[in-house]
Amino acid sequence: MNKVILLGRLTKDPEVKYSQGEKSTAIAKFTLAVDRKFKRDGEQTADFLPCVAFGKSGEFVEKYLKQGTKIALTGRIQTGNYTNKEGQKVYTTDVMVEEMEFAESKNAGNGGNSRPKPTENQAGGDGYMNIPDGNDEELPFN
Repeated sequence: MNKVILLGRLTKDPEVKYSQGEKSTAIAKFTLAVDRKFKRDGEQTADFLPCVAFGKSGEFVEKYLKQGTKIALTGRIQTGNYTNKEGQKVYTTDVMVEEMEFAESKNAGNGGNSRPKPTENQAGGDGYMNIPDGNDEELPFN
């Protein structure tokens, strides 16, 4: 079985290209920095893993991911090789992305909580935010 699960941050903005032809497909390439479990000389070390996402996943990468975004992904390892312009054989190892999701909220600076805490005048004595009457149309549920 060839399956990897990774949690890390993008080292730079992804590179996205589209294939040629009648049905163009998004091809997104990015590098994921994944912390190692153990520290070396008291400092955290990381592996920098090249990842490739195709199709809808590639479009997701293009639209939502940028340098520093923390994601969790599953995929498979794929190796390959080619001969470069100098005639040298180059070996590659990539993570082919199958699924991915955000690993932290957009408001990560808010202590990891995706919703801001209500202020004292918004919160009732029970800790819940007071919602004024007559706002039923604005609520995402009824």
